Amino acid sequence: MGFLLRLFSRNGLFVFFLFLQIIALILIFTRNSMQRSWIAGRTAAVNSTISGYIDEGTSYLRLKQINEELVAQNKDLMQKLYGTSSDSVAKITRVDDVASNQQIYTVLDGEIIHNSINRSDNYFTINRGERHGVQPQMGVIGPRGIAGIVINTTGQYSLAQSILSTNKIRINAALKNSGYFGTLTWKGEDSRLMHLSDVPKYVPLKVGDTVVTDGKSAIFPEGVMVGRVAGYHVDTKTGFWDISVELSEQMGNLKKVYIVKHLQKKEISMIQDSLKAAMDKDD
Repeated sequence: MGFLLRLFSRNGLFVFFLFLQIIALILIFTRNSMQRSWIAGRTAAVNSTISGYIDEGTSYLRLKQINEELVAQNKDLMQKLYGTSSDSVAKITRVDDVASNQQIYTVLDGEIIHNSINRSDNYFTINRGERHGVQPQMGVIGPRGIAGIVINTTGQYSLAQSILSTNKIRINAALKNSGYFGTLTWKGEDSRLMHLSDVPKYVPLKVGDTVVTDGKSAIFPEGVMVGRVAGYHVDTKTGFWDISVELSEQMGNLKKVYIVKHLQKKEISMIQDSLKAAMDKDD
């Protein structure tokens, strides 16, 4: 208290001056319409700025929710395109679709927790495993296109071979416009490019043509996006086109994925194995 008294006694005139200034400003802005409108405008501007920051903060906090909603929507679209739905922990049931040529798949969403793109053979780990119904030889699709094939699983996780692998990945793919198909491989040169081979050189081509999966394997459904033709030339050794395909999926930035299972794969494998056994017997 003594300190405050000494402060006021030493600076009494200055304090009294500030008091009078405050009274004067209050009288000016309360009794003059021009000043009232000015301060109202400044107040509105400040409120607008603060509201903008609040809206931006709220939008940022909702990004995770929005992303989850988009993943769910993409999963629903894939289920409509390729087959029937299956919850992440639900038991997969057999579904027949004899009336349609479209093969039936189940779709499970997941998230990549580790990924590589700078090796000759690359892999990524997904936070879905046997407990969720994941098994080896299931296809993995990203939001923009194919991504890899599951090769191993544990209870909670699965390991997938990336399409960016030089020795262990061979994918059946086709030119969407003509329907001609070939083998898609990676030569280890660029994480954005793969090569489509075995397409006859008489097949018409142009840069920008769409390349999709052809559905002739039991791993990927037919018509899944692979990428677009970036260039082509005739391979002098084979006499077929060597087609450079720019991948639609950004493998170095891949987060969300969808794991697909062919519900008739076991039956297809049985009939193919029976043919192989018959050919071996003839030999």
